[in-house]
Amino acid sequence: MASKEGEKSKGAQGTGDTKEKRRKESILDLSKYLEKSIRVKFAGGREAAGILKGYDPLLNLVLDNTTEFLRDPDDPYKLLEDTRALGLVVCRGTSVVLICPMDGMEAIPNPFITQEG
Repeated sequence: MASKEGEKSKGAQGTGDTKEKRRKESILDLSKYLEKSIRVKFAGGREAAGILKGYDPLLNLVLDNTTEFLRDPDDPYKLLEDTRALGLVVCRGTSVVLICPMDGMEAIPNPFITQEG
């Protein structure tokens, strides 16, 4: 009876391995951003920038020399000029919404807001 249970667990484990291997493949190639400055937006509106030191397939990130961009307490979608130094940070992948490189990025005015003049 114990051998049948062992066989069942081996069979279930064998199918789990193929799913696990398929799941571990990431659609993002962050290797080109290692040791470079990136900016990360999180669920809930927080934003941070730092040097990407490491990552995993679940998009957990390790950032060094991290700076958080503080938000306006009255309007949570508006960023202030104030920042806060955080240092070495581990960012949980489930809360990461956007990753963009700091090099080659520039702010542009919102084209959807009508300019009153």
